[in-house]
Amino acid sequence: MADKDGRGPSIWDVFVKTPGRIPGNATGEVTVDQYHRYQDDIRLMEFLNFDAYRFSISWSRIFPNGTGEVNPKGVAYYNRLIDAMIARGITPYANLFHYDLPQALEEEFGGWRSPKVVKAFADFADFCFKTYGDRVKNWMTMNEPRVVAALGYDTGFFAPGRCSKPIGNCTTGNSATEPYIVAHHLILSHAAAVHRYRERYQAKQHGRIGILLDFVWYEPLTRGLTDQYAAQRARDFHIGWFLHPIVYGEYPKTMQEIVGDRLPKFTKREIKIVKASMDFLGVNHYTSYYIKHPSQPEKDIGYQNDWQVEFVYEKNGVPIGERANSDWLYDVPWGIYKAVTYIKERYGNPTMILSENGMDDPGSLKLPQALFDTTRINYYRSYLKELKKAIDDGANVTGYFAWSLVDNFEWRLGYTARFGIVYVNFNTLKRWPKMSAYWFKNLLEKNRSLH
Repeated sequence: MADKDGRGPSIWDVFVKTPGRIPGNATGEVTVDQYHRYQDDIRLMEFLNFDAYRFSISWSRIFPNGTGEVNPKGVAYYNRLIDAMIARGITPYANLFHYDLPQALEEEFGGWRSPKVVKAFADFADFCFKTYGDRVKNWMTMNEPRVVAALGYDTGFFAPGRCSKPIGNCTTGNSATEPYIVAHHLILSHAAAVHRYRERYQAKQHGRIGILLDFVWYEPLTRGLTDQYAAQRARDFHIGWFLHPIVYGEYPKTMQEIVGDRLPKFTKREIKIVKASMDFLGVNHYTSYYIKHPSQPEKDIGYQNDWQVEFVYEKNGVPIGERANSDWLYDVPWGIYKAVTYIKERYGNPTMILSENGMDDPGSLKLPQALFDTTRINYYRSYLKELKKAIDDGANVTGYFAWSLVDNFEWRLGYTARFGIVYVNFNTLKRWPKMSAYWFKNLLEKNRSLH
């Protein structure tokens, strides 16, 4: 219930209200109403043998204006949610930011475009550590900050919908500079929150803190050097943009060379705070693409164009994988092996959690056929096999989260995509576990009996 019990609006609440933006003009106001149905959902997790649940804390539910006054009803809700999980043996994994910046901060100082956001985010994080950290031992600062910067400020496809005119259809913004400024502030905000946690809470709460980064695997289309370099640029601009500063204290060299003066620089003090600012890394991985060197250079300057690559989805007429409902999502199991191994080799094998992985069916699917999601089972089975292979080969992966428990509001796709292993009727909000849910239940049962 997005507008109930004192929650302030986020930039997404405002963004989705533009007519025609979301299919059927759907909004995320009610979605699956976990706010009122969390007990049922947690019972369901217990029934399915899940031992961990990743959830996000809505910044504007705690601080309706982003800073200042606290909303006690919002605070109480997350206390109930966390306690209910622990009571049923489910470990809470709390994420602090999932695309939903308080609208008040966007209006007050331009949100992520302003350095003022760093303190605001650190204060919000600090409040959460203090309030919930006695029970929450696994913290994530943000989910997919790259998506926030790229889709929010380069293409304008996500909130707050800013971009240069030739690149997207935005009324305001600058695709050449804003994505980089925003990413810089996201990294500094993440680091400031981690710094607060380590300085004030970690020693007595004995928890850990990390960040969730999305990573598509980019495979060179040919063995030619230009395609190899193109694929490496894509990886640098994608995961390297955030992971490189956290591991090495600077942006990838390719980015520094291509973006030049448009790329902000970290001060010495900032490098100290940013470098090594994670106890673990969450990797959100769904799909892989082929990459080739572009046939002609882009004329418009923007983050995506700076990559100087061309995306290819088939090779010699053979698609890279079966396509799911989403046009960006191909089923490419070998990609998860390569993505995880790449992080292991390039970034010092950090402790990793596979924090998102899954596929979607069309939103129009009705009962009962929606429950027979054998394609999803095959997807999970083949990806988990490849993930296990990466672990056997030394990748330090300690956990896995499927996306998602229930069908929900999928950002710009609204209700036209179903990622859940549990089917939701969006009119009655009744839940039905799909075959994939039972597949996980059995897998976890077997796993338990082995240990």
